This record gives sequence, structure tokens and C-alpha cells, in this order.
Amino acid sequence: MPRRRRLRRIVAPPGFKGFKPYGHVENKTAIDLNYEEYEAIKLADYDLMNHAEASKLMGVSRATFARIYESARRKIAKALVETSEIKAVYGNAHLDNDWFVCNKCHARFNLPNSTENACPICQSEVIERIQEK
Repeated sequence: MPRRRRLRRIVAPPGFKGFKPYGHVENKTAIDLNYEEYEAIKLADYDLMNHAEASKLMGVSRATFARIYESARRKIAKALVETSEIKAVYGNAHLDNDWFVCNKCHARFNLPNSTENACPICQSEVIERIQEK
């Protein structure tokens, strides 16, 4: 029997729900990019961290980080070549803080040490917590 999967720590959820290519054909199946795969791409390619640093930040081994990163790269390449939509899905992760999404402007944010429950961008009070699964 395999061991239980450890949750991967992510700092913030992706700032998007998905991407569609220009001229998207609706009958193609979407590719699900997990939050931890997004985090791996962000840490390695955007923040320019090496795999050892990024794996410590995510709370996984370096080899596990490399597998997550490789999976993310393959999914993104497949979506580009096959002109498929990319959707951000929760996956096997946990957020460092409580994060919220604004239903009006779709911004994602956290409210550290704040008693105000409104979107910091549009001041809308129609927000909902992003649930960990």
C-alpha cells in the first residue's frame, strides 16, 4: 500500500481560472493544471529558484519537486501544441493563508491581520473564501 501523499504548500493560488488560445475550438478537452504545478512553474521559471530552494518552500523533496515541475511543463506544452484550454484546479495542495476571490472583479487576495472583509481592488463585499479540499 503506498504512503499517503503529503500536501504541497503553495504561497498563493494562481491569479487565473484558466487560459484559452485565440481562435479556441470549443470541442477540445481542457487540460487541468494543479495549483502545485502552477507553483512549481512560478518558483522555477518566474522566481528563478533552483529545485532545492523551491522544494524547501513547497515542503517536498527535491525529487518530488522535479516530478511536479516536469508534469506542469508537459501539460503546458500539450495545451500549446494541441490548442487546448488550460484550467487551474486545486489538486494536492494547501494554502499558507486564507485566500479569497472577489466575485465582482475576480481578484484573488488574502486579508492578513484585517477585520475588513472587502476586496482591496474594487472594495466589493461579495467575496468568498477559496476552500482547501
